[in-house]
Amino acid sequence: MLARWLAEPHLAEWWGDPQESLAEIREAMDSVETEPLIVELGGRPIAYIQSYDPHLEDGHPYQDQPYGTLGIDVSIGDPALVGIGHGSAIIRQFVDTLFAEGTPRVVIDPDPANIRAIRAYEKAGFRAFDTRTSVYGPALMMAREAGED
Repeated sequence: MLARWLAEPHLAEWWGDPQESLAEIREAMDSVETEPLIVELGGRPIAYIQSYDPHLEDGHPYQDQPYGTLGIDVSIGDPALVGIGHGSAIIRQFVDTLFAEGTPRVVIDPDPANIRAIRAYEKAGFRAFDTRTSVYGPALMMAREAGED
């Protein structure tokens, strides 16, 4: 399922080579710093989401974030479900859960050219605070703090 999703043009544009991306997800599934999840809607898998702790990964470029900060990544698999509000709803619910568990801050790092993703993140309460270049390319750093809407 993930391989099929990653091969979809709307994901391959941002994730890159589907086989390399799938290998990275498999590796994340076995790591202590990442929590990978599948999002379901009505019992049907529709998205991949993960949270990660940049302080648990040696040399992670976001270790300058306050202790306790988690990063997230999200991708809707079915292209028919993109652009109709699912992304921002998924993110808001997931981040609210992380806050309820005690996470003080959540960051996300879309490519600055990924306007659709940036809009979804803004609708979910994220605000831009920096631009960086990571191993994946340019990144618009966005954050949401616990207690903010």
